[in-house]
Amino acid sequence: MAKIYFIDVTNRDGVQTANLGLSKLEKTLINMYLNDMGVFQSEFGFPTTRHESFYLQANLELADIGILQSIRLGGWIRAIAADVEKAFKLVPNIKHLNISISTSDQMIQGKFKGTKSRENVVSMMVDALEAARAHGAASVGVNAEDASRTKIDFLVRFGLAAKEHGANRLRYCDTLGYDNAFTIYESAKILAEDVGIPIELHCHGDLGMAVANSLAGAKGAIDGGQDAYINTTINGIGERAGNADLIATVLSVTKSKGFANKYRLGKPIDLTKAWKVSKFASYAFGVPIPINQPGVGANAFAHGSGIHADGVLKDPENYELYSFNELGRGEPDLVETGREICSGQYIGISGFSHIMGQLEVSFDDARQAEKILELARYANVEAQKPLVEDELLFIAKYPEITKKLLTLIPPE
Repeated sequence: MAKIYFIDVTNRDGVQTANLGLSKLEKTLINMYLNDMGVFQSEFGFPTTRHESFYLQANLELADIGILQSIRLGGWIRAIAADVEKAFKLVPNIKHLNISISTSDQMIQGKFKGTKSRENVVSMMVDALEAARAHGAASVGVNAEDASRTKIDFLVRFGLAAKEHGANRLRYCDTLGYDNAFTIYESAKILAEDVGIPIELHCHGDLGMAVANSLAGAKGAIDGGQDAYINTTINGIGERAGNADLIATVLSVTKSKGFANKYRLGKPIDLTKAWKVSKFASYAFGVPIPINQPGVGANAFAHGSGIHADGVLKDPENYELYSFNELGRGEPDLVETGREICSGQYIGISGFSHIMGQLEVSFDDARQAEKILELARYANVEAQKPLVEDELLFIAKYPEITKKLLTLIPPE
């Protein structure tokens, strides 16, 4: 039977969220956490955006030296041949791409304002796909933006053209969260059967159904004979009402009734990393985790009712579908209430050496310590918040890659 894979788009869709953003170091740590979890691919950025190019190159370097493996790093671009050329000019060693174009009549008429037809949409996609292949792209996913408002016969035609010209996957984008579990199942199944390539499900939460729709769409793709690739973001952070939450979707795939024993993951996911990655994303984005967030919310394993408390103390399975240990929870969070030395952008060598000593990091000499300190200062300037332990350890371990992450070159 076909299987389910996860492509996380936090570093692409998540960072597009209004009023939010991540530093390049924070994006890099998210890639590392996703890699540790077993996520198949991270849509790690925009290779046509100049301020991303050094970050993208640095992460591909981490992949080359074995730090970011076995996760794939995929870039997102418009399905325009000129954008493909620009992507490979700015990031020559990029290997995985998703190319995107709007397919619905609403977008063709309301977004393109009569400058494009369905035929133009297909031909533009094909030109971009062929350009990516000509540059040696190892995999290319083709995205149908606003697929849920696109007539199915045109989606099939669009998908067949993508398949004919070498696409690896067809991404069905429920861009406005318009689908429900019944409609997306049918669409995904038809596309899997009639197009005959793996189907990606990209679901938004405008109607509160992103996780359910992702599950139903994956079921439709697999029932249609193709692998399913579910798009997620950490904590569901994304444009407007957000995307399908990574942790909730993994839990749904692996724990839900009638699904878990039939539909299998193509790559195992280590849920014990869930708590750590969710907390980091919350801190980095500056968005608290809702108390009722599945698996990682403050109340996910809290019991106030006497009946519930009695039942869970007798046997946790009475009122808990899964264990907090499975999500890497259980250890206390420690908060410093006494003296605290913070590693901000104005910290000196004495305070910085004290902090790094607590992390069991020592320096060969004063020059090395000053170099790492200066990088930490710059990272603080970009993040505008104190660095977490893993960020400091990353800087100390990979100073040259950190330097690349922090480098921005404005246009002349």
